[in-house]
Amino acid sequence: TRVEALPVHPLSDAYINSIGPDVGLHPDFGSGLWEGGPIGIPFTAVPGDQPLVNVTFDYADESDPGPYPIPPDAPIEGGPNSDGDRHILIVDRDHCKLYELYAAYLESDGSWIAGSGAIYDLNSNALRPATWTSADAAGLPILPGLIRYDEVAAGEINHAIRFTAEETQRLFVWPARHYASDITDPNVPPMGGRFRLKASFDVSPYPREVQVILNAMKTYGLILADNGSDWFISGVPDERWEDDVLVSALREIKGSNFEAVDTSSLMID
Repeated sequence: TRVEALPVHPLSDAYINSIGPDVGLHPDFGSGLWEGGPIGIPFTAVPGDQPLVNVTFDYADESDPGPYPIPPDAPIEGGPNSDGDRHILIVDRDHCKLYELYAAYLESDGSWIAGSGAIYDLNSNALRPATWTSADAAGLPILPGLIRYDEVAAGEINHAIRFTAEETQRLFVWPARHYASDITDPNVPPMGGRFRLKASFDVSPYPREVQVILNAMKTYGLILADNGSDWFISGVPDERWEDDVLVSALREIKGSNFEAVDTSSLMID
């Protein structure tokens, strides 16, 4: 949903100050390796007959039980030896379903253990139950918010972009379903908070691929989906990214170039 015409949120200045008005954007994706693993959150597509495997969850009461069509060589965020978030994202292209796991580890018997998991029917707009997590702290799907190289190469990103902030409020706003904080300060942004690059910001001096990202931030905005480093934006690893170009250009765009958006009018359920 486009957000360029929606009103500015009454607490916009407070939210921006909380995340950091002088902090630049940082691409949490790229080419090559960082600490031995790919940079970003990878995903894979599987056919409808991909064998299903069992997954045991730490947060079973807020996870979809599965089983999940996880190939043995499924790409893991940070690589197979990572001790980070270890997300696994899988698209069943024949059944149009999205499977997402957090903190996923392969067991010797071929099963998996994970912190949490979520299954989405991509033919539906149904949300997860309120207060349920997903593979992400906001209870949202991860894949739809990732910047992918093919989008940038085509010249348009037509969706909101996932980002993180170090401090988030003990609150979620629609369509987020979950919070992960004890902070009750109303000046701290909630999970699901939407931000957009100000319309007055001139993107013309930036490289073409960066312009595509910035224009999406004006039109569809950013959505706060997890706790993490301030103003880190999420994407898919790809060897075609030019890391130096992305990092040097995006760090020039500061938090003060954004405004929080009042999305309350979008709520349909």
